[in-house]
Amino acid sequence: MSDKVKGLALLKAAFGNRKTAAMLVLGFASGLPLVLLIGTLNAWLGELQVSLATIGVISWIGLAYAFKFLWSPLVDRARLPLLDRVGRRRSWLVLCQAGIAIVLWMLALTDPLTAIGTFAVLAVIGAFLSATQDVVIDAWRIEVADETATVDLLSAIYQLGYRLAALAGGALALVLAQRIGWPAVYIGFGFAMLAALAMTLFTPEAVRDAADEASPLAGHSVPKPRTRGIALAIVAACWAWALFMLGDFMATALRPLTPGETPSSASDFTRIWGPWIIVATVIVPAIVAGWTNRQPQTIAGADRADGIQAAANHCYRALILPLAEIVNRLRWAAMLVLALILFYRIADSVWAPFAFPFYLDFLGYTNDEVAFASKLFGVVMTLAGIGLAGVLLATAGRMATLALGGVVAAASNLLYADLAMGGAWIDGFARLLFLDHSGIDPRMLRLMLAISGENIAGGLAGTAFIAYISSITARDYSAVQYALLSSMTFLVGALGRAATGEAIDLYGYANVFFVTAALGGVAVLLVLAEWWRGAPRAPSPPIETDVSPVEAAAQGR
Repeated sequence: MSDKVKGLALLKAAFGNRKTAAMLVLGFASGLPLVLLIGTLNAWLGELQVSLATIGVISWIGLAYAFKFLWSPLVDRARLPLLDRVGRRRSWLVLCQAGIAIVLWMLALTDPLTAIGTFAVLAVIGAFLSATQDVVIDAWRIEVADETATVDLLSAIYQLGYRLAALAGGALALVLAQRIGWPAVYIGFGFAMLAALAMTLFTPEAVRDAADEASPLAGHSVPKPRTRGIALAIVAACWAWALFMLGDFMATALRPLTPGETPSSASDFTRIWGPWIIVATVIVPAIVAGWTNRQPQTIAGADRADGIQAAANHCYRALILPLAEIVNRLRWAAMLVLALILFYRIADSVWAPFAFPFYLDFLGYTNDEVAFASKLFGVVMTLAGIGLAGVLLATAGRMATLALGGVVAAASNLLYADLAMGGAWIDGFARLLFLDHSGIDPRMLRLMLAISGENIAGGLAGTAFIAYISSITARDYSAVQYALLSSMTFLVGALGRAATGEAIDLYGYANVFFVTAALGGVAVLLVLAEWWRGAPRAPSPPIETDVSPVEAAAQGR
């Protein structure tokens, strides 16, 4: 039998595999709540004339996806009472999917104008359940892979299901909402999550690595248990404080005001507490990781730990070890790398929640027009940007592509500034290429050109960034390091969203776009500094990664 025939036979067997069918369903179940809660929800709120400052505060729910690694050790180990009889992974999936369906129905039954606080709490719960589901799906995909349904194939099918969900929750939701209203749309998608739950019950259960579960630190160089406990306590306290501050401000900002009371200022909160939250969630953990490297180290054995010690070992492996390895390898350059990761996508992420209000409410496009331009045509342009990035990575190199991606991502914000001011420069570009004779409505052409530039830039920058993060990830910690680093990508942008919404209300879209373009320039300077340093110092073999949910939400606006 020829290699070609063997390959076709293997491909046929793979796509007829029960695991691949389950992966398609799980990919859809993963993408649907993300786009409904992080993107489409803002179109609903914008249609109701909810203030952009409030939309910015609610957009903080996206941090659940960024910080899901914090509770991943619990999800990985804990058994759910009653539900555990359907399997460890399936039980968590059933819980999360049922919870998401209920949240979508409750959102449909809640009026954001009269109960915005309740509406926000429901969105937070939904985002937490969705992020937890992603933790389970990521683990399941790795654990069930075999010679037929390989990790590569499962990852590709996951992306297919994920993109189908993005189209359904984005373009289809916009089109339906214009005809039947947003509550009916969310009720319908709640039933879609129930359908996914029904199919989840038939997914194959993953076979767990008993040795790894019993001794997660086996083979790793680690300090003594007391030192590990101190490190975990410090990092946990910092994260708990940061989450408390964010939650407390959300609760304060979204509660009903008493007569004469001044609303809480998101700009003041971001200016005063934002830097300290970055210090608590990034700088202090990095310093603690460096401190653990300087303590006496031993190679952990395969001795089984139980109870609190076992949970602490899993948390240490997930939260401290990956960062400790990076700090140990890069030394002080780790600070530059972390700064680059924090700021590289800020020009995109800081205004992403306001895309739908910008298109629909400020510019006055219809749901159908935005669905086509942003969610259908825009996807094609994103793929073009990804293809261009692939060519540049192969020819110009990783850092050159990363630098170019930063430049075009920042510059794409200038397109939106021009669009906000009437689109004179965009119209001039269309005339230069004779696109004004294409027969497309000039107003629609203007929107499509702006989205084309932004999505091509987003595809290019996103792909280059994934390649960069992959290059600085060590082979022994590939999965957890990538998850940890990618989760930091949108931290600064997400923190700035509430202040961005407030700024748009005060100064207008155009002025804010000029500022976000300038912030993108900071990312370019950090890339140039890292390029001058000669990064990466120790390239690692390529690893299998998917675009993180938060990054996917910011792309393809």
